[in-house]
Amino acid sequence: MSTSARNTTAPLAYENAPLTRFHIRVTIAGTGGQFSDGFILGIIGIVIAAATKSLGLTPLWVGLLGAATLAGLFFGAVLTGPIADRIGRRQIFAWDMLAFAVLSLAQFFVQTPGQLLVLRLLLGLVLGADYVVSKSLVTEHAPVRFRGRLTSLLAVAWAAGYVFAYLIGFLLTDQGGDSWRFMLATSAVPALLVFGFRLGVPEAPLWLSRHGRDTEAAAVVRRHLGPNVLPPTATPATARRGMRALFSPAHRRRTAVGALFYVCQVIPFFALGTFSPQVMEALGVTSKLGAGALYNVFLLAGAIVGLLIIDKISRRLFLIGTFVVGAALLAALTAFADIGGPVVSVGLFTAFAFVLAAAVNLEFVYPPELFPTDLRASGVGIAVAASRIGSAASTFLLPLVASGYGMDVALGGCVVVLVLGALVCWAWAPETGTESLDDIDTRT
Repeated sequence: MSTSARNTTAPLAYENAPLTRFHIRVTIAGTGGQFSDGFILGIIGIVIAAATKSLGLTPLWVGLLGAATLAGLFFGAVLTGPIADRIGRRQIFAWDMLAFAVLSLAQFFVQTPGQLLVLRLLLGLVLGADYVVSKSLVTEHAPVRFRGRLTSLLAVAWAAGYVFAYLIGFLLTDQGGDSWRFMLATSAVPALLVFGFRLGVPEAPLWLSRHGRDTEAAAVVRRHLGPNVLPPTATPATARRGMRALFSPAHRRRTAVGALFYVCQVIPFFALGTFSPQVMEALGVTSKLGAGALYNVFLLAGAIVGLLIIDKISRRLFLIGTFVVGAALLAALTAFADIGGPVVSVGLFTAFAFVLAAAVNLEFVYPPELFPTDLRASGVGIAVAASRIGSAASTFLLPLVASGYGMDVALGGCVVVLVLGALVCWAWAPETGTESLDDIDTRT
């Protein structure tokens, strides 16, 4: 890895630049929102259980607090996409983690369920915005050969945040009546650490060039990559295209793929992850806490393995293959749990978690590659928003279906969703791993 491209003799196109410390810094800066999202989604169930008496939570408040962040994420992603495409990614990217840290700390002082609900909604809005700008900015700064691995680090950060929430909850649960306040406030720490990395991250040269700001784009490239890397020379957009363009004949198939594959992944991921102890209990596993811990370990391991292979196989193969393998493992879990006993159940369930966590890398890599620069943030926003509808619906419906029809039926529904994801990707998903972002801009 070089600190810059200054020693390169032949001129290099911007997306063919060598991997540098600058690219790593941008990527690390982008991980903050993903870690924070994984943490606050992973911690809320533990917090609700610990704070029920202190805040006097009724079943209605439990449901509202559980869904608040997901609702905020939906609106944050939809609203931020068009704004980031118009004004750029950098300003939102630079400051949203500071806002997140302030809101996280404010949770420590809440006295009523309503106050916590408002803060959870605002946290979701901030994270929805960060999803859009982080994925877009890291993608647009990354060299094409390393784009998948760099954006996959965001997926690993999300999984790490989710696992870290489980560990924090486990350590603090028995530390007194106000332990839940410390659980909530802890998410401010990584946000503040990442905030320092973000202040010096520049706007993506490709976005600058696309908006006719070639001089600024060249200055960014010269400063961070050296004089032998050529700045991008995208043709400036002749007219501003709004979100409506994503549903035009030129883009609607990619918009559909971006949203549908994301939804088909998150429905089983969130449903089974959120209720993993209940799933294990229904399958005859008595050590629910141990099974939940093992599930989380395999989530993190799968995310890391996904990062290692993302640039070694085609995006289409990764998409379709993980849907098929995940469906097969879950179907086997449903069919053979009674025969194989708890050991087989835990083995199949953790293998499923491993495969699906590896596939989650695609949620960070694939959507930004589907859209041209002037629509990228809007397209990612649509995909993220759709995914939050899916995750909210799945966490709401799984316990209802399981209690009314049995866990086997609930698991069977998740198998159907995974098969649907495989079929959608087989029919519509384009291969994007070898495409440069400039090629995507030129074609569309």
